Formats: sequence, structure tokens, C-alpha cells
Amino acid sequence: MRLVVISGHSGSGKSTALHVLEDAGFTCVDNLPASLLPQLVNHIESMAPGSKQKFAISIDARNTWQDLKQFPQIINSDETLGLKCEVVFLDARNSVLIQRFSETRRKHPLSDRTTDLQKAIQIERTLLEPIANIANLVIDTSNLSLHELRDLIKTRVAGNEGSGMSILFESFGFKYGVPVDAEIVFDARCLPNPYWKPHLRAFNGLEEPVVEFLQDQPEVVEMEDDIKHYLTRWLPRFAANNRSYITIAIGCTGGQHRSVYLCDRLFKHFSEIHDAVQVRHRELKTGYSTSERLDAPDPQLNTR
Repeated sequence: MRLVVISGHSGSGKSTALHVLEDAGFTCVDNLPASLLPQLVNHIESMAPGSKQKFAISIDARNTWQDLKQFPQIINSDETLGLKCEVVFLDARNSVLIQRFSETRRKHPLSDRTTDLQKAIQIERTLLEPIANIANLVIDTSNLSLHELRDLIKTRVAGNEGSGMSILFESFGFKYGVPVDAEIVFDARCLPNPYWKPHLRAFNGLEEPVVEFLQDQPEVVEMEDDIKHYLTRWLPRFAANNRSYITIAIGCTGGQHRSVYLCDRLFKHFSEIHDAVQVRHRELKTGYSTSERLDAPDPQLNTR
């Protein structure tokens, strides 16, 4: 039996995540009271011992605050001990959540006549903190379209069938902020920058002119080799510690050239060693499973 708990803030995309998992063969339950989770597990195990069924349970701020506070103890209770349980937490910046609620004109579940939207979001952050703190995977949906979120859940969660730790290489631009869901971050801004070569500026790190330029730079080769050596040594340690997901982010100034090149090289290298490896180029909007471009995504993620 595989159990995935989907949690996160209202407006972060939880319903989208559940729909993707349902399409992937999971039995989904929306807004289960957290205190009933052990009873659900016991019931399933008693009806079908050793079952290979897959369940996705949504637990959010509509639960009682007592259940949310006790969630870490519930997950580690005797009833769920030994069960492969993954907690996926969806997050987004406050300003993005406010924009999504404003555009859809939906009411936040915690807002009322005395609690405005901004205050409701802050209350929800406090209520969900116990779940966020123990999440196996945190996904920041602030810059994700609906299409990109679906692709991420499909490849990282639904597609991870216990074949090992799911590894994501993500390129980004420091001037747009460091990905909040990254566990390991490398800084490539010290490397020669193709941006300052007028004939290379219009290309990105996946295209041949930039690839050829960076391949010829000794510092780039040295950094790539150092990162490979570090990850080759330490990724097995993370996996041995029961880590289900890890995100490795590499940043340069704008997220167009150096970080894209390095992430693509590392993705190709570690794909030959590990089963579940994806790449995402955040500023290029190129998806999660390969370094090929996707069709233009939806402009805004408007979903619960």
C-alpha cells in the first residue's frame, strides 16, 4: 500500500494535484480528518492485507486545529508505522495567493466578516506549519502554471513508484529569487557569462552555440566535475536516510545560460545512474521530465 498526503495552502493547487493522482490510479479522499488517518489505514490493511493499492489523502486547514497540531504524531503512530507515507506540501507566496483569490473571486475557507483574506492566509500558515515541517516534498507553485504543476505531480509523485529517491535538477536566476523548495543550491555566477558575448546573448544553455562556448571554459568543466563528485558521494546518503525527494538547484544571474547548461549536463549524467531524475529550467519554462521545451503554459494557476 502506498499513501500520499497532499496538503498546503488554499489556492496553492491541491485540487489539481489530487486530480493528477486520481488519473494515475490513486484512490483519492479530499479533506479527511487527520485523526481518522490511522483508522483508514487499519481498515484498508484488514480488508486487503499486503495490498498494492495507492491512496492520496488531502489534509488541509479545514481540519480542526487540534488534528493539525497532532499530525506529526498521527503519521508516526503505531497504526501507520511501517507504511510508505509521503507528505507533499504545496506552498505559494502570500501575494500570489491573494492574486489568485482575487481573480477567481473565491472565498478563503478561513475568512469571514472579521477576518480579511490576508489575515486568513496568515492564520492558515500557522495552522499548517506542523505539516509543512515534516513534508517529504515542498512545492512552491508561485511561478507555476496549471500545466507545469500537473507535469510536476505526474513525474515526481505519481511516477515515483518506489524505484528510489526522486531527484530534480532545477536551474534558476538569482535575480528572480532562490527556489524555496531546493535542498541543495549551487551558485554558477562566478563562471564566464555568455550574456556578455553579443553573438551568444539570444541563445540559452540548451542551444549549441552556448553549449560549445561553455564546454571550452576550464572553470565550467571544473565546477561540473566538482558537483558530480559531491552528488555521487552524498546522494546515496540522502537516499539511505529514507529521503523520497531531493531538489538540487543551480543558479546564475538570469537563469538563461550557465545554470541551464550545468543542470542539463547533470541531468543527463545522473539519469544513467538513478531511475527517477527530472530537470526543470525555471526561467525557460521547459518542464520537468526532459530538457525539451513544452508548449506555452497557461498564464496563471487558478485552482485550490
